[in-house]
Amino acid sequence: MPGKDLPTETSILHGQFSQLLENLGIGVFTVDIERRITSFNETVQRLTGLKEDEVIGRKCYEVFFSDLCHGQCMYSEAVKASGKPLAFDMEIQDETGSRRNITKLVSPLLSSDGEVTGCIEILQDLSAYNELLDRIRYDEHRLKLILDNLDIGVFTVNRGGHITSFNSMAESITGYERQEILGQHHAKLTGCNLPGQVCSLAESIETGETLANLHRRLFTKDGRKLPIRANFMALRNEAGQTIGGLETFQDLSLIQKLNRAISDKYTFADMIGKDGVMQQVFEILPVVAESEANVLVEGPTGTGKDLLAKIIHNASRRKDKPFVKVNCAALPDNLLESEMFGYVKGAFTGADRDKPGRFQEAEGGSIFLDEIGDLPLSLQAKLLRVLEDKEFYPLGGRELSQVDVRIIAATNQILENLVREKKFREDLYYRLNVMRLELPPLKERRADIPLLINNFVKQYNVTKGASVTRIAEDAMDILLNYDYPGNIRELENIIEHACVLCQGEIVERRHLPLYMQAIQSSRDEGFVARPGVTEARVQRERELIVEALEEHRWHRQKAAKALGMDRTTLWRKMKKYNIAR
Repeated sequence: MPGKDLPTETSILHGQFSQLLENLGIGVFTVDIERRITSFNETVQRLTGLKEDEVIGRKCYEVFFSDLCHGQCMYSEAVKASGKPLAFDMEIQDETGSRRNITKLVSPLLSSDGEVTGCIEILQDLSAYNELLDRIRYDEHRLKLILDNLDIGVFTVNRGGHITSFNSMAESITGYERQEILGQHHAKLTGCNLPGQVCSLAESIETGETLANLHRRLFTKDGRKLPIRANFMALRNEAGQTIGGLETFQDLSLIQKLNRAISDKYTFADMIGKDGVMQQVFEILPVVAESEANVLVEGPTGTGKDLLAKIIHNASRRKDKPFVKVNCAALPDNLLESEMFGYVKGAFTGADRDKPGRFQEAEGGSIFLDEIGDLPLSLQAKLLRVLEDKEFYPLGGRELSQVDVRIIAATNQILENLVREKKFREDLYYRLNVMRLELPPLKERRADIPLLINNFVKQYNVTKGASVTRIAEDAMDILLNYDYPGNIRELENIIEHACVLCQGEIVERRHLPLYMQAIQSSRDEGFVARPGVTEARVQRERELIVEALEEHRWHRQKAAKALGMDRTTLWRKMKKYNIAR
């Protein structure tokens, strides 16, 4: 009987694996070291029109020389490739006489000691998939145009789950370009191969049912888990056979972010960063949030300390209670005590009623003391008592007020230095410094700049009605190499400035703030290599600031917006350059 003494490698076609290959429409046959055919599955029989009992034991080149092998012995080529599979696209004639496009994969079979024992050839019929793609991409140009202009992402897969089409919005949402993702398994996007994950696309293909309005996640090119709303359906050919599936999806991240901003309910998803330092912060953040410990957040202005404080509160057990912010640097010393601790009627002229302070307002929740380094020494002792005893006297009061609050403090100064300079109480410092989180300046986490740029562009497309799809290379070069003294807040202002001026789809260099263009111009002119470059840049930046101030009649907020910087950054630069009206 043909094939009764088959080599052991034919076992690869037995059981569940064999059935899987058949279900995927993948033809497989194997040959031994002497090129005799040792196995021949049902799919390859359908593809070639040959029967198993006709070919088992025969030399492959006797069976296929004029058709499948196309005059070449791919077996020897595969062996020469040292075990690396070789892939070929070709056209064959099936049992019905129809021509089919197939992909042929050829690879040696190796024994446990690495010796070549034969060869495996895999044939995948691409005709049905190509037919679908041809209809979408070539014959029905209007359909392709519609798909590419939909404001939802769309991709299709074959029965094996490999991506066969990917529209423009899918590119925009995921960060992948078509050529990068076509042919990849959709698990690269959907993560359905991870433990505990449901694969709705595979379910739809298997059952033929359409699944609609499901909340899922996609994995973007930069590694983010993106919340989406998705629909899944099976794709069929004219004969009614299922040949693949289709998924449409909408990015919910901005909608969710806007909803959180409106409700002030920020979560871990609002912190963006893949830099190593930020990843360390993200790892301990859930533990910090869950604890009742006081938190000290350190970092330069504009690095996101305010946002981090809100995230900690909203991830804590106090999330349903108030979150109250006090900027210790924004209020005069004589008002700060009454603002923080309240006052009683008659405490001073004009105090005609009792007024609760911020600590009473935060009862049961969290109080965020921003710029704690600027808190006057006279109030530091009172704050220490709140930390230790959860009680204080309102201004002018004789009765103790009890409070249950969690303190989250932030500073852009180094408190240890202030302690050494006797400007900050040592005992208060150690009370606040139970859990310390450090946010680095943006120039020290440059890997996050592209992520932040992309996030801000998407944000302004939604909130400002912009239509920016990408940033030109020369503009991106400036953005990636700038030091951002104002950190994330400055970058956000720069992107808003560029989106407002762009009025189109591509942000170009001319849309960036003038001072950034000037810095790049000095680089282009070779100033970096010449003495005096720093002085030249400083002088040019000073001139641009003065020009903007004069243009806007010394209105700082308008001038800062025109320059693409925060008002406090402008004020700091005016002080640095001794600019006064």
